Amino acid sequence: MSLIQAARRFHVPTYLAIILLTAMMVLSVGEVGAQSTPAEDDSAKAALVRAVDSPTRSAEDKARDQYRHPVETLSYFGIKPDMTVVEIWPGGGWYTDILAPFLKERGKLYEAVPPGKNGENSDTYRKKLAADPARYGKIILTELPSKQPIAPAGSADMVLTFRNVHNWMRRGSAEDTFKEMYAALKPGGILGVEEHRADSSQPQDPKAASGYVREDYVIKLAEQAGLKLVSKSEINANPKDTKDYASGVWTLPPTLRLGDKDRDKYLAIGESDRMTLKFVKPMKIASH
Repeated sequence: MSLIQAARRFHVPTYLAIILLTAMMVLSVGEVGAQSTPAEDDSAKAALVRAVDSPTRSAEDKARDQYRHPVETLSYFGIKPDMTVVEIWPGGGWYTDILAPFLKERGKLYEAVPPGKNGENSDTYRKKLAADPARYGKIILTELPSKQPIAPAGSADMVLTFRNVHNWMRRGSAEDTFKEMYAALKPGGILGVEEHRADSSQPQDPKAASGYVREDYVIKLAEQAGLKLVSKSEINANPKDTKDYASGVWTLPPTLRLGDKDRDKYLAIGESDRMTLKFVKPMKIASH
């Protein structure tokens, strides 16, 4: 029995049933982020491929595409060229060089960097942006942590962070950072997280000294902040990663902390095994 048929049976005005049906449809869409047509998805993916293939990206960065799968990862999160996106702690700007051209014409890009001197390469990153205003001039630079928000509250369609949760855990700021990301998202907005994935049979080091974090621990942090897990992806999985190195995840490329020692072995393993998680900020119905 349809909602309209049920309304007639119980003598509910049809216009009220239509309003209720419309509200239910809107809430359903909001639970997993804005939906799009296949044509829109194809157009967004084509624009993403162009950004990834851009000659402005360095050969060194492109060499890592085989491990980082940028087109697949960002497509999985559902990014669109007209979105407002916040990237948290961009490091040297590997993903910035893809996001900036992709969002330049129709979207908006916030980059939240660590404050203070020498904070996670933020000085070098700031100089990089300042040196090429034609390429990066539309980026809105913010800081985290800061007394100011990383983006206006409830304004972001998407927040992205790549391999950073262990950094926040080391500083004891992981819970607060997830709250900041939640606050920046609009209802129905998406949080995309990629992180080095720890062995689930091992206890979680609260400081994540190895650089690896348990998947269930990241999910717990996000859910505590009010986010809802939509799905997981194995796009960035690497079963060759044994996760038991004395020097942690930095033993593997691209860091290769041990230098020439067993270099070929670690190059053969490749970059780390990574979780790729998609969360949503749930829609809320105002109470009266």
